[in-house]
Amino acid sequence: MASIKPSVPKGTRDFSPAEMAKRNFIFDTIKGVFRKYGYQQIETPAMENLSTLTGKYGDEGDKLMFKILNSGDFWSEAESRKQKDQSFEYSSKNLTSAISEKALRYDLTVPFARYVVQHQNEITFPFKRFQVQPVWRADRPQKGRYREFFQCDADVVGSDSLLNEAEFVLIYDEALSKLGLKDFTIKINNRKILSGIAELIDKSDNIVDLTVAIDKLDKIGFDGVVNELLERGFTEADIEKIKPVILLQGTNEQKLQSLRDALSNSVIGLKGCEEIETVFNYLHHCKLQTANCELDITLARGLNYYTGAIFEVKTNEVAMGSIGGGGRYDDLTGMFGLKGLTGAGISFGADRIYDVMEELNLFPEATNESTKVLICCFDKEGEQYALPLLQQLRTKNINAELYPAGAKIKKQMDYANNKQIPYVILIGSDEMQSGLLSFKNMVTGEQEKLTSDAIISELTK
Repeated sequence: MASIKPSVPKGTRDFSPAEMAKRNFIFDTIKGVFRKYGYQQIETPAMENLSTLTGKYGDEGDKLMFKILNSGDFWSEAESRKQKDQSFEYSSKNLTSAISEKALRYDLTVPFARYVVQHQNEITFPFKRFQVQPVWRADRPQKGRYREFFQCDADVVGSDSLLNEAEFVLIYDEALSKLGLKDFTIKINNRKILSGIAELIDKSDNIVDLTVAIDKLDKIGFDGVVNELLERGFTEADIEKIKPVILLQGTNEQKLQSLRDALSNSVIGLKGCEEIETVFNYLHHCKLQTANCELDITLARGLNYYTGAIFEVKTNEVAMGSIGGGGRYDDLTGMFGLKGLTGAGISFGADRIYDVMEELNLFPEATNESTKVLICCFDKEGEQYALPLLQQLRTKNINAELYPAGAKIKKQMDYANNKQIPYVILIGSDEMQSGLLSFKNMVTGEQEKLTSDAIISELTK
């Protein structure tokens, strides 16, 4: 058999033990904060029925879905259809339904909606859930964009209280602060405010064109936004009306007052202002640790999806896109027949957070530490002597290894250094006779003779 060059599929990655330790540090930190705020973890299958996913992400999303071929002779169904109906064409659309009934999940939101409907009689509403699982998209791989990646989502369904939005701000603040970020901004807007701005110039039907343009303000500047709006059919008069709104300055309170003045004739716009103010009032009673929470009316992510608050999180310490986002949506479960169940959710961009923490050197040294102490023996007799001690260490929840006897001590010490194991216990004939074991700190190089009980005491400090 010819040898095969080992490789992974494009857009996927292997993670080394050191990388996994860092990734788990991020995941565990975020999960801990989710749990603190009452969110419960669920998991859904890697694959879903194709009918569950199709049509939920638009035509482009359907194209980017990884379909799974039916097991067995998947082609026989296509041939059978052709025999029964000679007009049956072997097009991609017809063939997909014939040869594939399942697909890898594209995101965590649609599977969550399916879960809520399927388990509606078992769960307690409001239902607060979080998921940290991989998703797959047949996108073109490029820097920072993969075909397999993790999402860290938290959603609450069955509650229209704006307390949920305020708590999402607090969750972002606490989790990112715990990860060591010291300067980040949580931007907040409301779909209703954007609708009010569109009403202001009688362009409610063009709200997507309007918001797609103003969403680029940071990237292309005001002149660039004006040019794009003109290309999209907006007039100079339209732009003149909304210019003060797009270029809002001042504190959150000042921005809200300016918005109220500008949107005084828009019921929906004023409703959006009221909702934003309610969130800020909640936050006024809860001191933020690190985050700067800012009203940004140019924020328009996922406009076709969100119906109320919109969030985006950006770090100010390094050049990076958003590291989190979310918002409120109505009728999440309507696609599966359960109408009127409002919800809100956020997501952490774990891969981008990882890159930020690497650049800022924020990972604790202990994240690379899987084994705390290595027992090194000179011979088989020492190995037998070490076994009860190894059991003692593990009973005390100390991560410990015993290097199999037979290797030179230098090789065993190199193993400890390469794995960044901070402590080593050396057992030779002198140690076995005296009961005093050589205990070495691999970081400082200090070595002393201690009893096994004293070593355990040192390692559990």
